[in-house]
Amino acid sequence: MSRRWLYLALPALWLALLATALGVVRARHEARGLFVQLEQSVSERDRLEIEWGQLQLEQSAWSNHGFVEQVASEKLQMKLPRPDEVRIVAP
Repeated sequence: MSRRWLYLALPALWLALLATALGVVRARHEARGLFVQLEQSVSERDRLEIEWGQLQLEQSAWSNHGFVEQVASEKLQMKLPRPDEVRIVAP
């Protein structure tokens, strides 16, 4: 009876071992693919952070008071009114 059990169990163990080995190979392959995706995502995040920083610098330059006054006077021909031209309106 023990030899018969061995003849039945041995092929089942070999099949289990083969299935486990295939599972490990597939899991490693998927892990490598996910790692590549992670690295691409990190690179994209870094690129976007650099672009965000550049946009913040550009926004701060555009909102600079001196720059706004320069654009208003040069391109829009705006000027500060004289004191006698100012009218105060009370509610």
